[in-house]
Amino acid sequence: MGLSDKQYNDIMFEYDRIRTRNRRTLDTRTEKLYKSFPELKKIRDDLAMLSIEQAKAELTASGQTEETRETYYRKYEELIRRKTEILAKAGYPKDFLDSIYTCTDCKDTGYINGKPCHCLQQKKIEILYSNSNLKYILEAENFNTFSEEYYDDTTVHENLSITPRENIRRIREICQNFIADFDKLYENILFYGPTGVGKTFLTHCIAKELLDSGHTVIYLTSLQLFDILEKNKFDKEEQHTTNEQITYILDSDLLIIDDLGTELSNSFTTSKLYYLMEERHSKRRSTIISTNLSFRDIRERYSERILSRFTGNYDIKQIVGMDIRIQKALQKKKGAGFNQ
Repeated sequence: MGLSDKQYNDIMFEYDRIRTRNRRTLDTRTEKLYKSFPELKKIRDDLAMLSIEQAKAELTASGQTEETRETYYRKYEELIRRKTEILAKAGYPKDFLDSIYTCTDCKDTGYINGKPCHCLQQKKIEILYSNSNLKYILEAENFNTFSEEYYDDTTVHENLSITPRENIRRIREICQNFIADFDKLYENILFYGPTGVGKTFLTHCIAKELLDSGHTVIYLTSLQLFDILEKNKFDKEEQHTTNEQITYILDSDLLIIDDLGTELSNSFTTSKLYYLMEERHSKRRSTIISTNLSFRDIRERYSERILSRFTGNYDIKQIVGMDIRIQKALQKKKGAGFNQ
């Protein structure tokens, strides 16, 4: 999906503001120094006239000789040297009256030879972060801060036939493969398990990697999601804003719905969830959902039809273990620290 037209236009408008601000700064500098050192203005005019004369000579084959070329370079260097001397005596660097660029690589245009500059890529990532609802949390919750030490490695889980730690290792690898193949494969993931076992943390890890590579990611709790959907249906005054939100939700490269099942359950939430899943599936836009609900709960709460969509279109991963928040609280009391 990348940036929406509005987001791209906002970035280009920011470049316009940067160029305008830098031009005004340069104009202020120039006006001040020309008043204090009139010779600087004369040097500017002489340089302009010298360039015009040289251009005319180059257009006339008979007028462009080695001698005239050497004369041009000698006069040009003399004028630049004198300009540098005046600025130095006044306490300014030699480039003080040159054009000002916040990004010297693209000269504040956002592009280098028709390709996006690194500064444009950074602005894109920043705006994607700001629209993801995850701007600050991902500084703390990402693969670099992920720790498997909270997962037991001594007891085999009855349903999985492996320990919780081995299970989370496998799931982490699945998440990393999901990221690596994101632009090649269409995949969805459903994380389910009890409260506090790291489901949300893993969605954050995935979100950061994809945001950093310039993908659009939206993170919403189920409460936030259905609030947006409800406003879109009932709030006529905010119809334009919410419709834009819905479009962005449907078209984003990755949608994360966290804590599915905590919202008020009724026919509206069921129908909207089904609509959302079907629309994104038809667009082949990936979705990650986390929930504390079991399969039986999902069937009873939403419908057999929605459960069928999960089992047919999602890679379902069970996460098991003890509540990490409780473990952290206990370790804090003991004075021991963990990375996650």
